[in-house]
Amino acid sequence: MAPQIIGLTTPLMAMVFVFTFLLLWWRGGMGRYVLAFAASYFFFALGFSATHLMAEESPFTFHVTQAFYTLGTVCVLWGAAERIHQRLFFGPIMLTYAVAAAVLAVAVVVSDDIAPRLYIVNTGYGVMFAGGALTLMHSRRRELFDVLVIWLFVASSINFFVRPVLTLLVEGSIATGDYRESIYYSVLNVALAIMSLVTAITLIGACVSDLVSSMRETSARDLLTGLRNRRAFENDLATMLDKAKVADVPVSLVVADIDHFKQVNDLWGHLAGDQAIAGFGKLIDGTVRSCDITGRIGGEEFCILVWNCDETEATRLADRIRVAFAQTKHESISSNIHLTASFGVTQWTGKESYRRLFGRADALLYRAKDGGRNRVEATNMPADHEPPAPAIAPVELQERRAKAG
Repeated sequence: MAPQIIGLTTPLMAMVFVFTFLLLWWRGGMGRYVLAFAASYFFFALGFSATHLMAEESPFTFHVTQAFYTLGTVCVLWGAAERIHQRLFFGPIMLTYAVAAAVLAVAVVVSDDIAPRLYIVNTGYGVMFAGGALTLMHSRRRELFDVLVIWLFVASSINFFVRPVLTLLVEGSIATGDYRESIYYSVLNVALAIMSLVTAITLIGACVSDLVSSMRETSARDLLTGLRNRRAFENDLATMLDKAKVADVPVSLVVADIDHFKQVNDLWGHLAGDQAIAGFGKLIDGTVRSCDITGRIGGEEFCILVWNCDETEATRLADRIRVAFAQTKHESISSNIHLTASFGVTQWTGKESYRRLFGRADALLYRAKDGGRNRVEATNMPADHEPPAPAIAPVELQERRAKAG
């Protein structure tokens, strides 16, 4: 009686987890991997139900349950890999299923003994979970829940390999009509219930952890540009300076400011100003490397900490951004007007604080402003360097057009 109760309870528990994952996806705005977890438990529920409700004597019972369990396994493995941006190779999984299904078909025809069928299907699931664990191990992510999921898949693989052997060693062969009264069936139901519960709790914990991290990341981002806000930038910069000191690598700071920005707001409105800021932020984000950190630290002021890069290379980076921004067209601004930006660049001495580093870079930025704008100033820049043409304020362009007209 107990196995039957557990056999009926397990599908219901699985459906509870289906709705839990769907709620996390819907209310949390999470990725499609959460939907994959929901789908996996839906297929597991169908497999649990088929195991308990289909006729024991039917030659198709094991084929149906194998198909549902395999679909559930594929979904949970794909979801776990997708969560950490790791590619899951479906070929080996499908080959494992095809081989197991073919051998199972032979076993069903040849003998009424359940034992060979159990060995075949469980070995297939064990191979799949082992492959999933190996896939996750290739990822560089090693956060708590990433490690827990890997070990969960390893434990599941071991369970599928070992449980049938140990149980059937005790019980021996099982006739088709005696399957649901066997020790194996009792152990199976208990093991599946425990595995489903532990797996679901782990995956739900991983999803909640991802949701919290996403909310924390969102709160640290500037909504207009997607770059770090000032507080997040300064926190990350302090961490990077500590790492640079330990690793003994050069880092440089770039401070940038859009020229004549107030006139952009006055002439074309704040929407145009917001679009210009967003465009500048997108340009910076698309130009720097993943190891650099960027942030919007004021209205139209931006910062870049350039990792493992001396002042000369950082100056070249700033100039590439300057040239690209001067050539950018802005939808809400007159087509014949191109905005410009000024830059201050300096290299960290290895001893000074962030405040002092920023102060030196900011002073260079103001030197660029005083020198005519649309230019880069650096600590070691030669005094006789050729500056680009001075930036023309938007209002000056408007006045020139009016006089020409």
